[in-house]
Amino acid sequence: MKRPRMLDVKQIRADSVALGFLVSALRRLAAHPFSKERSTAQTRIPPTQITMKFLSSLLLLGSAAQAHYTIPRASANGVSGSDWQFTRITSNYQSNGPVTDVTSSAMTCYERNPGQSTASTLAVTAGGTITFGIAPNIYHPGPLNIYMAKAPSSAATFDGKGAVWFKVYQDQPKVVSSGLEWPNNGVSSVTMTIPRCIPSGEYLVRFEHIGLHSAGSVNGAQLYISCTQVKVSGGSGSTPGNLLSFPGSYSPNDPGLLVNIYYPVPTNYKAPGGNPLVC
Repeated sequence: MKRPRMLDVKQIRADSVALGFLVSALRRLAAHPFSKERSTAQTRIPPTQITMKFLSSLLLLGSAAQAHYTIPRASANGVSGSDWQFTRITSNYQSNGPVTDVTSSAMTCYERNPGQSTASTLAVTAGGTITFGIAPNIYHPGPLNIYMAKAPSSAATFDGKGAVWFKVYQDQPKVVSSGLEWPNNGVSSVTMTIPRCIPSGEYLVRFEHIGLHSAGSVNGAQLYISCTQVKVSGGSGSTPGNLLSFPGSYSPNDPGLLVNIYYPVPTNYKAPGGNPLVC
């Protein structure tokens, strides 16, 4: 059964403020005819044009929200998870908005209610695959990173804090004359392989997509994050070294986060977080 959706008060307020600015601008424009002393060659803006400009602004406001996304689903071993069944509910589950401050606590799992996970734990197999569902799809250009962190006991009670994360997946763009082409562009699902060389046990799997369309200024990169609870069976080996922390391992000035992907056209790109584990 799907969890009933609750009103996101912060998002409602933000949308109301934006809409209020648009309405106020429309009223001022409509109430301010050109002076009679001005040349008759100058005419008032036709009401139809005002209306179209207003509607265009509303459409832009709506499309901005639609351009964002969440990662609410995970599936493995023939089990197709529903929204937020195995993935912790994120703060943007209604607004779809990103994390932009990489030093904030939201970088861990972007949880709506940290420490109060209601997600179940998904059974996966080392060497098997897990598929993440994106709602509606990855819209922005940028890299995809996936990390794992082994829980001391239960994934359901693990907060993911501290140096506990290791990268298990990343994609790389293709460099072409017009810029960078991302393999994840427009996809609504991503499948990765659980490493064979990690110990069996319970883990958090941290999905992270970084939108770089506004990354030319500090804190312009947009991070879309979620954490899925899994129980790995059939594993071997030990937990990898050189573990990362979120927040902590990314800096606002990292070259992979502070970059203009449009001009000058990049000739290379390296995502933050180092290289993924190779078994």
